[in-house]
Amino acid sequence: MEQITFLPGGITSANGFYASGVEAGVKYANRRDVALIWSDRPCVAAGVFTTNLVAAAPVVMDRERLSKTPSARAIAINTGCANACTGEQGLADARRIAAATADCLKLAADEVLVSSTGVIGTLLPVERIIAGVQKAKDALDRGTAADEAAGMAIMTTDTVPKRAAVQLQIDGKTVTLGGMCKGAGMIEPMMATMLAYVTTDAAVDPVWLQQELKAAADVSFNRVVVDGDESTNDTLICLANGAAGNAVLNAEHPAAAAFSAALKAVCTALAKQIVMDGEGVSKFVTVKVTGAQSDADAHLVARAIARSPLVKTSWFGLDPNWGRVICATGYSGAEVDALKVRIFYGDICAYDRGTVATEEALAAMQELMRARSFDVLVDLGLGEGTDTIYTCDLTFDYVKINAEYTT
Repeated sequence: MEQITFLPGGITSANGFYASGVEAGVKYANRRDVALIWSDRPCVAAGVFTTNLVAAAPVVMDRERLSKTPSARAIAINTGCANACTGEQGLADARRIAAATADCLKLAADEVLVSSTGVIGTLLPVERIIAGVQKAKDALDRGTAADEAAGMAIMTTDTVPKRAAVQLQIDGKTVTLGGMCKGAGMIEPMMATMLAYVTTDAAVDPVWLQQELKAAADVSFNRVVVDGDESTNDTLICLANGAAGNAVLNAEHPAAAAFSAALKAVCTALAKQIVMDGEGVSKFVTVKVTGAQSDADAHLVARAIARSPLVKTSWFGLDPNWGRVICATGYSGAEVDALKVRIFYGDICAYDRGTVATEEALAAMQELMRARSFDVLVDLGLGEGTDTIYTCDLTFDYVKINAEYTT
């Protein structure tokens, strides 16, 4: 398989893609809140969206457009207002912003997708966003500054912009994939993340791209848990413009597996950054489950542990309370036999098929938990099923941020 190399770039790393982020006063003054992504040539497009039955207007519009024509050349994004639970007016506002963006960029209306993030239940300040799009169009650029500006313009409670990029060789051509995302709270996507975007200069068959984007989401954004809540606005979009000049990628192409791995690598890097920057997070925890009767059972156990407020608060308090881990294991819905389970914090065994950790082991576990990141392994001892979830602790700051979110 072709080697995949990580780059220091982001959403504009792939040839032909430009981005910007500007202040439009959507909700706050002196804050970037409108971002624009644009390709200088036509793109095929794929998207994966929230499975929440209460879907925001931009999700509804983007789904409709991509289901009809899997192509787009621009994405207009605003923070400060989710445009969710806003009825027909919200959908009309999303379409109006898309049309204004298309007019600004001299594109057909259906070549533009839109995204929104922020508080649910308020109408968009459409005129301010349209003015912001015009400003963003004039600021379109490539490189580090453009990546940073666009990344900052899609943040809500995020503390840092998030980006990733990789390169590989396909058909003797250098192919690049770059991405950016936002997300810190209301994170248990079950599909993608709050908002995430990937661009590539590869030529890709649109049907195959949709399939591979879903597969990439399943091993990345679908494997992160911050707080167990799933947003109304979750969106993952990939644009591929073919500027690299490779033969069109599909399942039969010799480099199909390499491109798929590169797409997964970008999505996984972005997903991990979301957990690292979760609201109030002080610990990044990788929960791995092995020995399950099936991969599905392993997933149930890993997600139950990652979602448990009792487990997450123990991580924050440096409390090696492995009893909370086995408790979550038992109610996960998976097949579990407590006399076959082993639990490890790092390489320290906390529980071994009925034998509990010594005081010395508990002290060593507490010391291990002082690190910014650590692993928790649960071996069910029943089969070959495995799964991994990336998660975090639950802190006082998380409560404070979300207790005051709209006030």
